[in-house]
Amino acid sequence: PIATLAVGPAGAAALLWVIDIPFAYMLAASSWRRVDWREIMPLLLAATLSLPLGVWMLTQADPLTTRWIIVLCILAGVACLASGWRYKGAPGLPLSFGVGSLAGVVSGLAQIGGLPIAIFWLASQTKGARQTRDNLNGFFCLLPTVAGVVYVLSGVITTKTLWQAVPLFLPYGVGLLIGAKLFPFASESVFRRIAYMVIVMAAAIAMP
Repeated sequence: PIATLAVGPAGAAALLWVIDIPFAYMLAASSWRRVDWREIMPLLLAATLSLPLGVWMLTQADPLTTRWIIVLCILAGVACLASGWRYKGAPGLPLSFGVGSLAGVVSGLAQIGGLPIAIFWLASQTKGARQTRDNLNGFFCLLPTVAGVVYVLSGVITTKTLWQAVPLFLPYGVGLLIGAKLFPFASESVFRRIAYMVIVMAAAIAMP
């Protein structure tokens, strides 16, 4: 969301994809054996089918409208989590497909597909912080591969994007490394508070 201030929604989505994809694979490698694939696959299938719709919206909608959609989606997600709402038990296929479809649309639109997925797991009483993190790492190892193909075919990712991404790899990688090293020291409550704070800050800064 913050990157939209500098390069617009389409440029931000493309830049984030380029700098994130190698690190997404690296993080997934450390989580691969612990991922709950039975829970992830319905989400991934639905997200793959709906992602082209998000990319179409990204390339066709007014950039200012797109920025407002991104900010409002983020704030609505945080409000849902902060309200204390929780559900019990394992999610059924209809819920998984619904959440996955939403994740695909917002992933194609703004590369924020992690938000509905994170809400899906953070709101659950059956998933701890470590399992949530492992599932997210697994999910976002696979979905970006689909997004990259659609972005290239739609002209969202260009040679210019690749050059713009070069100076961002080092600070982005250092930030991910610091976060990964700090993660084991956070309790469940601290993990949730930090996640909420980061999401709200990003949305507030990115407001048009």
